[in-house]
Amino acid sequence: MTHYAGLDVSQKMTSICIVNADGRRIWRGVCATTPELIEGEIRRHGGDDVRVGVETGPMTPWLVHELRGQRLDVVCLDARHARAALRMQLNKNDQNDAEGLAQIMRTGWYRAVHVKSFDALRARALLGARAQLVGMRTRLSNHIRGVLKTFGLLPGAVRGLPFDRRVEALLVDRPDLASIVWPMLIAWRQLREQISVFDKAVRVLVRQSPTCRLLMSVPGIGVLSVLSYVSTVEDPGRFARSRAVGAHLGLSRAR
Repeated sequence: MTHYAGLDVSQKMTSICIVNADGRRIWRGVCATTPELIEGEIRRHGGDDVRVGVETGPMTPWLVHELRGQRLDVVCLDARHARAALRMQLNKNDQNDAEGLAQIMRTGWYRAVHVKSFDALRARALLGARAQLVGMRTRLSNHIRGVLKTFGLLPGAVRGLPFDRRVEALLVDRPDLASIVWPMLIAWRQLREQISVFDKAVRVLVRQSPTCRLLMSVPGIGVLSVLSYVSTVEDPGRFARSRAVGAHLGLSRAR
């Protein structure tokens, strides 16, 4: 007989509940949020034929991949759908939420969510880190421009001369401002260097991906946009129609 388990995950502890096909609770308890302990409790109280449900959350990708690696049948549940069902509980706590997720798994009233592979997650993390540094560099350069403008100094746009060199030229005769601007300019240069490191890493990933290289044969598609697109879609087979990809990205409505 198939059993169903629900996991309510937090950073330190995870509440587990196991029910049978009739909805009767078999066991529920709490253990540390480590895949080995969770897998042990599930098999000890539910046997080998268990379907496990866990909501989407920050730790979900790691936990889902680790539990699937332990040969457990794990389904990632859309947190918005699950929350609508769990809201009807009279006494809401972690253990009751875990039991509610187990019942959702048993009834099949859920929407399964695709969990990206670690390779796709690493690509997304790389792009996100680069975007953060680019934003920091832009804000810092704007702040430097603002400080200089207050004293009538305008870096402007000198063709062929980078931003930091233009600022250096303005500070030659202004030691009073140099003590303020120089530390920010050093930080700006360090950000630029780290962005270059990320740019090289992006190019390496794109060169290693046949899909990325194929998409870059389209005019106007560069390494950043192609890696962002491929790591977002990852598995085209999960989309019934090509137009559904646009809706997934928020570009159009699915029809």
